[in-house]
Amino acid sequence: MLIVLLILLIGLSSIMLSRDRKENSQSKGEEAEATEQTEQWEKGYNLPLDTQKKKDAEEECSAAMELISSQYQNMDKGNTSDGVLSDEEIVALKEVLKEDGLTVTGADAYSTMENYETMEDFLADCQDGKEGTMVLYKVKSSGGLNRTEFEYDGEDLYVVDTISEWSGDGEPVISSTSYTRVKWWNYTEKGWLSYELCAPQPPEVTEVVDASTMIRIRPMEETYRELSRKCVLALGYQGNNLLCSNWNTSDLSRLDYNGVFESFYEMKYGTIIDYDRYADGIEAEEFESLIMEYLPVTKDELRACAEYDAETGTYLWVRLGTGNYSPTTFGTSIPEVVKAEEKGDGIVELTVQAVCMAACNDNAMTHKLTVQFSDDGTFQYLGNEIPEEELAKVPEYQYRLGKQWEEADRE
Repeated sequence: MLIVLLILLIGLSSIMLSRDRKENSQSKGEEAEATEQTEQWEKGYNLPLDTQKKKDAEEECSAAMELISSQYQNMDKGNTSDGVLSDEEIVALKEVLKEDGLTVTGADAYSTMENYETMEDFLADCQDGKEGTMVLYKVKSSGGLNRTEFEYDGEDLYVVDTISEWSGDGEPVISSTSYTRVKWWNYTEKGWLSYELCAPQPPEVTEVVDASTMIRIRPMEETYRELSRKCVLALGYQGNNLLCSNWNTSDLSRLDYNGVFESFYEMKYGTIIDYDRYADGIEAEEFESLIMEYLPVTKDELRACAEYDAETGTYLWVRLGTGNYSPTTFGTSIPEVVKAEEKGDGIVELTVQAVCMAACNDNAMTHKLTVQFSDDGTFQYLGNEIPEEELAKVPEYQYRLGKQWEEADRE
């Protein structure tokens, strides 16, 4: 009997010890998990997202995709090799979501945020320290959607970002959902929301992650939007120096004609040039007629200033690449017209500001571009004026074919 009792006691002790070990192991596991979550919350990215919140975000995003499904399927997206929608098609999809009461913007240049007042009110509340949430949709160039839910807790701003695309058979597919804290944010007087998300940094990763974003909230004036599309969008600040140097009709020699040909081609024909077609140069008649359409320059001036090969009767041309362009954040800026002043005889002075998304700067430089419009809607550029203090912000220009000038206007 005593032996049996000892056996029972030993067995009971083993069970209790095993249970204690298991509970201790579970406790350590829970502590480790809690520590890991605490560290992740401190980092601010890849944050744990409530299951129901994730489900709601993805269901709402899928529902928005269904709203635009019919319109998207009827678009001629197959006409482009990369499946990128035109600005007009993006606007059409935005209209569908707008009619459903959603706040939505697009990937098209100078995009208007529909129902933007709700977003602006939310940001005003955030600035006043009021808690709240706001959902913004963005129509991507692929026709998919980004659903971004902004969440302000009275101190920090968080983002639940859900990305959706179309499958090969035309069905909406959620590709990812993430939860991230915003490191800093700012709403500018011009109506731009800029912010930077928390992201992995060295030594955790080998390169710095750019997690900054700019979103236009308050729409541009329609007149300025149209002038921006017509006169400056295709030019930009890289590949040619028409907008990023001082020049006028008294001295057109410094313009990079071999570089700006590409921009003028896009403006006239609404498409990028065929790089292979011009690999061996551009025939003089084609080159000169296009340049002279947009600039008051003569054939003789072009042949003297541009890279002209008299033996072949062609102008040299190469596409922009690593051999003739060193990337800069300023070069990626988007020019936008913010003022237009008529000077008479069809001449209009446009005040243009460079919006640098990469630097979250809605006015990286201000300059004045003079344009003369004809009665038939065509126009020519007459000059660009950059104040000295603004010119200092512009990186030194690299000519497309390596042409070098003394930078007298920087002295």
